[in-house]
Amino acid sequence: MDTPPPPLPKSTPRNIYAFGLTSFLNDTASEMSYWVLPAFLASLGAGPAQLGIIEGVAESVASFAKLFSGYLADKVSHRKPIVVGGYFVANAVKPLLALVSSWWQILGIRFCDRFAKGVRGTARDVMVAESVDKSKIGSAYGLIQAMDSAGAIAGPLLALAVIGRFGMRGVFASAAVPGTLCVIVAWLGIREVHRARNPHTEAGTNPESPRPQAAGELRAALRGGDARRSTGKSEWLPRLPRGFYYVLAVVTLFSLGNSSDMFLVLRAGNIGIPGSRAPLLGLVFNIMYTLLSWPAGKFSDRFSRTAIAAAGYLVFAIVYFVFALAPSQLAIWFAMAFYGLFYALTNPVLKALVVESVAGDVRGRALGIYAFLTSVTTLLSSVITGALWKVYGPAVPFYFSAGIATVAGLALFAHRSPGRLVKD
Repeated sequence: MDTPPPPLPKSTPRNIYAFGLTSFLNDTASEMSYWVLPAFLASLGAGPAQLGIIEGVAESVASFAKLFSGYLADKVSHRKPIVVGGYFVANAVKPLLALVSSWWQILGIRFCDRFAKGVRGTARDVMVAESVDKSKIGSAYGLIQAMDSAGAIAGPLLALAVIGRFGMRGVFASAAVPGTLCVIVAWLGIREVHRARNPHTEAGTNPESPRPQAAGELRAALRGGDARRSTGKSEWLPRLPRGFYYVLAVVTLFSLGNSSDMFLVLRAGNIGIPGSRAPLLGLVFNIMYTLLSWPAGKFSDRFSRTAIAAAGYLVFAIVYFVFALAPSQLAIWFAMAFYGLFYALTNPVLKALVVESVAGDVRGRALGIYAFLTSVTTLLSSVITGALWKVYGPAVPFYFSAGIATVAGLALFAHRSPGRLVKD
């Protein structure tokens, strides 16, 4: 049987740069397609109802896939095939949008795309955490997030350059170029990472014996671990520290007020910013997000992650309060830029907080549970926001979200995480 790859030196940055570049290329391909999709659906005779079904199903399947991926990432030592396979599937189906003739075909493509994203995402985040020293986890997630959001800038700009000459189908076909490069970089650039297994957590396993092959590990993981079942321990929901559950509860509470960003675009339209300028609002947001993500991640390696993430929640509250008041178009533009700071202070920092709050052998499941609950709650939040908007008008849902974010921010400030004391 094959032995696992040797452990990487914790100081190596190779995987972080490789993950960052794959994130940039993959998001470039995704964003080229995403912003064109509503207009393309309309050209096929579909409308908002079909778009809602497509995006609802796509995001739901991604949420469940993240949960499954977290379990799988803890059970196998060869995670690179999961990550590379996820990138391959997602970027193989995106260009097929150029060939579709009905909205249900788009649903199938989006299903495959988001499922692949969910499967690769948690496994990738575990590999990131194991590629660097604990003191640099925030910086690693911040750099990858910055590259990801840079792709969100490049994608729409490339789409604008292509659509005038080749149309919407040309945009979908052109997404194959960054998508192919993404898969190549992932395959050649990412190195397998293997952590030492704790013999006390592997019932009936000799820590000195070679690990099974990747295919054998996958089959064993899917069977669910007979040794663990005999001890009565849950494979899917391990025992995790109280600090993790506290943070999870706060993040879930916050997510109840964190509806789709499309509501921000709708609100901007209420006060006179035309829909044609919506991509510019997204550009302002993504520029700030890109510039601040890496510094925020590095900053969290030196200071309290809970305090930094809590500050991000308070920034969110300020942004939504401004959108509720809507004093002027200029205020909306500044608020949208400020919104990029919220994402920078929370997305990479909260991932690092989750990772450092649990032991190494349950990181995948912890990240999977975190991603699953936040995704599902965010979908619920969009339903709540839509209902409040319909009954009470556009301002009330933004006040509601600002209030929840304030409470969640204060709750995080009150939490002193013991996570950096947790050892692999």
